[in-house]
Amino acid sequence: MKRLMKLLVLSSLVAIGFTTGCNEKQKQEQAAVKPQPAKPPTEVVVPDDVKRKWKAVEIAVSDKQHNQQKVYTIKLGSELKIPGSNLTLRVENFLPHFVMEGTTLTSQSNQLVNPAAQIVIREDAKEIYKGWLFSLYPTTHAFQHPLYGFTLVDYLPAS
Repeated sequence: MKRLMKLLVLSSLVAIGFTTGCNEKQKQEQAAVKPQPAKPPTEVVVPDDVKRKWKAVEIAVSDKQHNQQKVYTIKLGSELKIPGSNLTLRVENFLPHFVMEGTTLTSQSNQLVNPAAQIVIREDAKEIYKGWLFSLYPTTHAFQHPLYGFTLVDYLPAS
C-alpha cells in the first residue's frame, strides 16, 4: 500500500511537471507570435537656418582589408560611389546640434554641439544601412560592414 501511494504521488508530480512545462512552452510560443507594438516613426526636421548654413560633410571611409582611409567631401542631398567597391554613400541630412525631441530628430542650433549626418549606404543598389554618423561619438550606432568603416570628420558651411 505504501508503495502504491508513493507511486501515485510520484506520478502526480510528474504529470504536474509536464502540464506546467507545456503551459510554459505554449506561453513562450504565443509570446513569440504575438505582434509587437509598432515603433512610432521618427521624423527629421532640419531648421531653415541650418539648411542655409551647411552645404557638405566630410566622411572618412576606411578600407579594412588594405588598412587605408580616404576622406570624401559629399554635398548634402547627394551621393558618392566609393571607388573600387560596389557601395554608394548618400548624405541625407546634417544636424550640427543633433537632438531627439520625442519622435522628432532636429538641430537645436547651428552650433557644433553634437554634429550628426544622416546617411544611406547601398550595396549593389540595395539599401543596407540608413542611420546617423556622430562625429563626437563615432562608435554610437556605428554601421558594421566587413570591408569598410565610415566616420563623420568635418562639416562645410555654405560660402
